[in-house]
Amino acid sequence: MTPAQIQRRIRQLKRQLAALGPMHPGSLGEQYNVCGTPGCRCKDPKDPRKHGSYYQLSYTWRGHSSTRFVRPEQMDQMHQKVAHYKRFRELVNQWVDLAVELERAERAQAKHSPGD
Repeated sequence: MTPAQIQRRIRQLKRQLAALGPMHPGSLGEQYNVCGTPGCRCKDPKDPRKHGSYYQLSYTWRGHSSTRFVRPEQMDQMHQKVAHYKRFRELVNQWVDLAVELERAERAQAKHSPGD
């Protein structure tokens, strides 16, 4: 790609980044628990039925790992936030790749320009 094409692609990425909505890092999971109550259905020796399902968001941010429960009615919104964050990271990585490619293209262009 030429420097102009690379710069055009970077502008497109910036527009896509600006259009992203709320975001949150992490991954969502579903879990089932066993409680500590003696005789509870979750401890039945023949047919144990764990409590749940519970939804959990796990993430690491600025070196700190965290996990928190997400209410079922908030899952759709949280799925969207996690997807937006994943897309954000993909777009940023593409931007950095293009910035490196642009620097190489500009250096090569300057090397072959008249007057050198």
